[in-house]
Amino acid sequence: MLEEQVDIVNVDNVVVSSTGKSVAHLAGDLHRIVIAELKNSKGEYCFVKQAGDRQDPWQFVSPIGGHVSAGESIEHAMIRECEEEVGFTPTSYRFVGSTIYNRAVIGRNENHFFHVFEIDCDHDPVLNHESVEFRWFSVAEIKELLRTSPATFGAAWHHVYKNILPDIYAH
Repeated sequence: MLEEQVDIVNVDNVVVSSTGKSVAHLAGDLHRIVIAELKNSKGEYCFVKQAGDRQDPWQFVSPIGGHVSAGESIEHAMIRECEEEVGFTPTSYRFVGSTIYNRAVIGRNENHFFHVFEIDCDHDPVLNHESVEFRWFSVAEIKELLRTSPATFGAAWHHVYKNILPDIYAH
């Protein structure tokens, strides 16, 4: 089976080359990721608890996240990842921002250019093998957990919320 190819980008999000995903992680090359938050009509956010073999194990993270394939648009990647990770095709969504996040985790040097979306969703997700549960959180609950138990949420989640959704992250 051929390895997924990703576009290597510079800090201005301009493609400079393409390579295999594992090569990009080994070299620490900057490449694109889509992340999407599910938000219901009550203003609650849905998070999934990662399985034990994933990054940020047993912590709540954004429900949708994955690599953008070489030549793929970020919007198409977000829709594909939503279908794969929570079982539906989004129809109402918006782009909310981008940020660069670099960390060493589970033997990889992940240098990711995050592209973040919010999806309007009033139904529960259908989980895949990457997640063990989901939960809807009010903004007040998120802020309280950030104050009392920040490890409830994974490291990448903290980065996204601090840099893309600071009004929610403020506590």
